[in-house]
Amino acid sequence: MICILLVAGHGTFLETQIKMDVTGLYSHLAGVPKALLPGVGGKKILDFWWETVNTRQLFSEVFLVTNADKYKHYERWATANDFPVENVVNDGSTTLEGRLGAVADLELVIRSRKLHDDIMVIAGDMLCADQNFDIAQVLRFFKSKPGELAIYYELEEGEKSSSRGIVEVCPNTHRVTRFLEKPLEGVAESRLASVVFYCLRSATLPFISNFLSLQPHVTNRSFGCFWEWLINEEQLPVFGMKLPTGFQLIGQVGLSDYTKWLALYSAKQQNSPAKSIICRSYARVGLIGNPSDGFHGKTIAMSISNFWAEVTLVESQTLVLMPHPLNDPTEFGSLQDLFCISRKEGYLGGLRLLQATCKKFYQFCSKQGIALTKQNFTLKYDTNIPRQVVSDCLMSNQGLAGSSAIVSATLKCLMSFYNITERDLPKPTRANFILNVETDELFITAGLQDRVVQVYEGLVYMDFSKQLMDDQGHGDYVSMDMSSLPLFWLAYLSDPSDSGRIHSNVRQRWLSGEPLVVEAMKGFAELTDQARLALQGRDWSRLAQLMDQNFELRRSVYSEECLGPGNLKMVQLARQFGSAVKLPGSGGAVVGLCPDQDHLVEMRKAFQEAGCVFCVIVPYNPSASLHSCQD
Repeated sequence: MICILLVAGHGTFLETQIKMDVTGLYSHLAGVPKALLPGVGGKKILDFWWETVNTRQLFSEVFLVTNADKYKHYERWATANDFPVENVVNDGSTTLEGRLGAVADLELVIRSRKLHDDIMVIAGDMLCADQNFDIAQVLRFFKSKPGELAIYYELEEGEKSSSRGIVEVCPNTHRVTRFLEKPLEGVAESRLASVVFYCLRSATLPFISNFLSLQPHVTNRSFGCFWEWLINEEQLPVFGMKLPTGFQLIGQVGLSDYTKWLALYSAKQQNSPAKSIICRSYARVGLIGNPSDGFHGKTIAMSISNFWAEVTLVESQTLVLMPHPLNDPTEFGSLQDLFCISRKEGYLGGLRLLQATCKKFYQFCSKQGIALTKQNFTLKYDTNIPRQVVSDCLMSNQGLAGSSAIVSATLKCLMSFYNITERDLPKPTRANFILNVETDELFITAGLQDRVVQVYEGLVYMDFSKQLMDDQGHGDYVSMDMSSLPLFWLAYLSDPSDSGRIHSNVRQRWLSGEPLVVEAMKGFAELTDQARLALQGRDWSRLAQLMDQNFELRRSVYSEECLGPGNLKMVQLARQFGSAVKLPGSGGAVVGLCPDQDHLVEMRKAFQEAGCVFCVIVPYNPSASLHSCQD
């Protein structure tokens, strides 16, 4: 791979404004080429790009093409920065009117140096908001695709699409489907802007000469026109990779814009060492329909603010995952202490959830064509979601989605830290991502319900029908009105060792088409649709009936031995007080709706005497709460 840095433009506008500035603040920059102007962090703009590509492991050679007017400046720069002077190419132009054009400058280097390798092209006078992106990741993505590569970013607020080359990118294949060079405002819906940062295969290099032969006028020899022709007319496969950062070509702005963008990008760089991000995800209770979410059913679930998982990310020199002092113990008071803790809580805490999420996040971004910055961080977590050890000794958290809450909060932190937007990782995809972390990486038995609720937050209706999942890769998820909800309560076992083997062999029976199980999962979906109507009509007595039916249907499919004596005892106890009751998740806890609230005090006392923890649920309403992430 060969890299070519382009610095041959004649920036008369910015150069003229610097010369004409009456403040005297910029007099020392008069006559300085654009790429040698101060950039972020006190470096020259070109210094940053040279440091970025000066890696023999990635590039066999690096060339710099400039004009005759500024050649001496770049020759001196090359000598001072250990850049091979013989690789500085002079295009012979001395004026704007006599310029060759960016594409012709590229062709000059290819032809004069007899280059036949893949090529990376970068504008050396381009300000980059983030000084730490990983160029090796760009090359890996380029080599994984059967075509050229165009780097793009999402326009910042205030940036006009009419000043940029705009790309439309297929979210599934990452192929650039259309390129619009500086479209009029309103013509392009896309806010994805291409910059002079490309990778070209050696087999495509002859297209450059073909393009130039069609464009005798220098004004049409820009890279924007080249890519418009290559993508829209020639229909060559060109793929897009997003850098979650901003770019500004200095040659296209005046002095005020240059100083504005330099100040903005420098401020981001200066503030980044103190960057600290705290994100929360909340526990959830399945109100109706579970466990059919894993069987193409329907459910309604609600996030609750009683219990949460919180992850803190702080930028650091190395990447550190900090164990939780309680959930990831490494020191014990005695062998008996180790025995008691291991018996009750198992061997695996939350640290592996952080690690698996980070691994999956990097893998996802690499596959999706999102180049991450080379920034490190320290992650730590805290949670008050009660833990349960199920049959496979995995952290399940009382059927309240504790493990997925940690994964969800970690993902929020990573998205904020790396500037990954909703467009990059939409909510339905995010729920699938969280599930895949648990099932693919950690082999935790789980369904989508928990992850959907923790992404959407609040009260959510979910349809996981097979047709929807096959057609769009996710279900239909609808946020529901949370105003005037009835009073729900939650109880869970202090010692969850007898909470049962909840999932048992039901999945195998369902896959084999056993009628009892297949019809039961359809029944859960029907109960969910009826509960949705009851919630919308505020018919709480009907909702209570449906919750009871949900449990009985579950009991008919999962044996009482499978449900476990602890769960059955809590259900029986709740019904003594006339309360609707069901399992909110995989087990170890029950959720209820008590029409007669006068019984709540007595019921709480009865549960506590039975060795359970009892609390009134506080729903988490995202529309009435502060954002769950803070810097």
